[in-house]
Formats: sequence, C-alpha cells, structure tokens
Amino acid sequence: MVYDCSPNAEWHAKHRLPHHPTLEQRMQWHMEHARRCPCPAQDEDLLEHLKKRYLGTHQDFWIVYNTNDHRILGLWAADCAEHLLPFFEERYPDDPRPREAIRTLRAWAQTGEFHMKAIRSAALAAHASAKGVKRDEPAAGFAAHAAGQAVSTAHVPTHALGTVVYSIKLVAALHPLDVKAAVTQERTWQLQRLPEHLRPWVETWIVKMYQMLPKPLRMRLG
Repeated sequence: MVYDCSPNAEWHAKHRLPHHPTLEQRMQWHMEHARRCPCPAQDEDLLEHLKKRYLGTHQDFWIVYNTNDHRILGLWAADCAEHLLPFFEERYPDDPRPREAIRTLRAWAQTGEFHMKAIRSAALAAHASAKGVKRDEPAAGFAAHAAGQAVSTAHVPTHALGTVVYSIKLVAALHPLDVKAAVTQERTWQLQRLPEHLRPWVETWIVKMYQMLPKPLRMRLG
C-alpha cells in the first residue's frame, strides 16, 4: 500500500513552533508531529535528545517513525494475528469478534481515521472471546488475545508486540516437545512480512517483551 506523504496542512497551521523555541518545545513538537503527520521532519540535532528522553518508553516509536509507519505496523500486526485466527475459528466458528477486531485494525490502517471508541470496543470484544475459551483449548484463547492486542496497535504502537507474545504462547502450547523450533518458525514467518525499515524497532522491543513470557517458557527458548 502506498501512503500519501503530503504534510497535514491543518495540523501544521495549528501547531507552529514559536520563534527561538526551547529544546523542550522542539521535542514535544517533534513527537506530536510524528503522530499526526506523514511528512518527514527529522531534525538530526534533536535526535540524541529525543533518544535520551524517550528511548525504551512506549513513546519511542515516534523518535524516527511517523503516522504512515504506524499504519504499516498496524497492517503487519493484522497479518500476524490473522495467521493465528484459524486456531480460534475452527473451535468457535460462530464467534466473529476476533476477526472483527482485525477488520477494524485494517480499516484504520487503510484510511488513517482513528476512533478510540471503535478500537477499544473491538479490542475488549476480542479479549472477551479469549476469556470464554475452554481451559483445554489454550491455542484458541491465545489467538483471540492476539487479535485484541493487534487492533490496539492503532492506539499505541507497542501493542503490536503483544500480538507476537501471544503467537509465541500459542505455538508453544501446540508444540510442547519442540518449543524453540516452533517459535523460531513462527517468528521467521512474521519477520519475512515486516517491512525492513521497521525491523530494528520491532526486534528491540521483542527482546523486552520476552520478559512477559512465563519463566519456564523463557528457559525453554534459551
């Protein structure tokens, strides 16, 4: 998909930096601009300051990426969640909520129109589906949770990584005797579909998100 990189004229008109802005004003403007506008606005002099302030936080996506990158990340999260969806739908074919969450995410990624109520409702509905799964069908639950995490990417980019965490839990549940190989295969599938320019950010966060996995699973993954 090709996105328009034209400046968001309305946003720029309402958010002009003052003459001789402070460093704090410049950093705040940069972060908000990245969220609202697809045009490039990288200030090399500001980069190190932004890293010191935001690197490692849930806002660090906006240091180097913009709203178009956010939408691309959302499509990738949708692909990752949809790849898992059969494990839910084969068991619960009459429950459309996880698939609807993915549709909601794709609609946002395609149009750029963000409606918090719609995103939140779709995420909560998918997670509710997961909670209704039978205890002896963990893969179905993880697939539904992945959809709930994926759609939340529209709100906060790091939710995309929650989709990856649930994918790891899912394949580990399905392949308890060969967890590491199964996880490697799934992660390879995901990486092949991730645009190259987003890989450094995603891979850095995946390392952090691994800490959310149960300790026995982390040990088996080495």
